[in-house]
Amino acid sequence: MSSIPLVLIHGNPSTAAIWGPLIGELDRADAIAISPPGFGIPAPRNFEPSVSAYQEWLTAQLEKFREPVDLVGHDWGGIHVAILAVSRPDLIRSWASDALGVFAPDYVWHARAEVWQQEGPGEASAQEIFGGDFEQRLAVVMRLGMTGRMAERVAAGLDPEMGRTVLKLLRSAKQPAMVEAGKLLPKASQRPGLALNAADDFGRASGTLEQHEWAARQSGARMVHLARCLVPQCDGVSLTFKEREALWARFFTAAPRPRTPFEQNYSD
Repeated sequence: MSSIPLVLIHGNPSTAAIWGPLIGELDRADAIAISPPGFGIPAPRNFEPSVSAYQEWLTAQLEKFREPVDLVGHDWGGIHVAILAVSRPDLIRSWASDALGVFAPDYVWHARAEVWQQEGPGEASAQEIFGGDFEQRLAVVMRLGMTGRMAERVAAGLDPEMGRTVLKLLRSAKQPAMVEAGKLLPKASQRPGLALNAADDFGRASGTLEQHEWAARQSGARMVHLARCLVPQCDGVSLTFKEREALWARFFTAAPRPRTPFEQNYSD
């Protein structure tokens, strides 16, 4: 069993429930799923959702650990992970993200995100997705590929607060914000990274294959293509347990233990 904590961060629209099946298959007691404020947990009273606010939030969360962690993020969680790998590599041993494509210079936000970034249409969309009754919210997450208990648990976590949070976050990320953030990706190479690409993901919300590969090269991350999985949180046909076990074993055993912040200066 690893002595390095594994920290998992989910994205939008979802909750920490998406990590349940994965955590259940891992032979470790130190896998911890944390939720960004407003996504499955209430946001602090004075928290104003933005790309930079979540960077500060994640930094504060990881500073609570006594040692660097292995950090994994899905969707917006993957964006937060990459930004953290750039800004505070001293807090992590390694990182993995399935959303690196959004940092490519030619990335264009997907259609739903572009709606969320508009005053008026964004509010209407958020009401439709996050403001309905349970059955309506369940239909939303099932359209994303989730089924069974997973879908029910995530649907239960969708609420108007998450909708308002999504609007503020996406508006703070309106281009060229992500393009500018992508220029800093080479700094993420200070720690071993894993760029995950769900090859059959519908919509290509986090970028095309070429955009993922560009970002992986910039960040020095190892590129891995996940086939037979429509969305990363699917609980049916993704990698087999042995395939996942082999993938993570190869990655984490290759990750060197970093020096402490006192041994290396990250002031730049």
